Amino acid sequence: MAIAEDLTILENQLKELITRYDQYFVGLEKREPLPLLSTVEKMVRRYANTPINNTMYKHKYTMMVARLNTYREHWNRILRLIEEGKYSRDRFIRDLHLRQNNNKHGHHEEHHTPTHDPELDRVFLELREARMACNLPVDKLNIELVAATIEKNKAALSARLGTADLVFRVVVEDGKPKIKARKRK
Repeated sequence: MAIAEDLTILENQLKELITRYDQYFVGLEKREPLPLLSTVEKMVRRYANTPINNTMYKHKYTMMVARLNTYREHWNRILRLIEEGKYSRDRFIRDLHLRQNNNKHGHHEEHHTPTHDPELDRVFLELREARMACNLPVDKLNIELVAATIEKNKAALSARLGTADLVFRVVVEDGKPKIKARKRK
């Protein structure tokens, strides 16, 4: 094939790859589009060491390679965030599924009325999910109890850590979920 046809194919495949990765990160696609990524990379490698004499085609090829590399770095960063559980859309979807599962199992939203503090909501949902994962009861757990526990210990934690700007997270130690605090970065 000629370079012009290959660049048109590469451009279309790159657009499709970007769309498929966006769909994967939103949750519409179940699997990462690795076969399409390898096809695009194969096409890029095909012309990596081949001299392109036409300036327009050379520029177009260079721009597409730069675009692919930029997107690849972006995708790798998002994949790393998903693995670490820090990706915001992923956490939103997880929390949404948690609420839907709780409603299906007879738990109603009266246990969790949204507050004005999204940080407290996050800690409550993480604690509830951790207790369920450890097969511990969640019937008596409510957001007011979590808020009271945090407030009770906040002064001592602030004094010990040397700051009032704290971030709370839920960890499981010895099969029991615990709320831990650390300085906000």
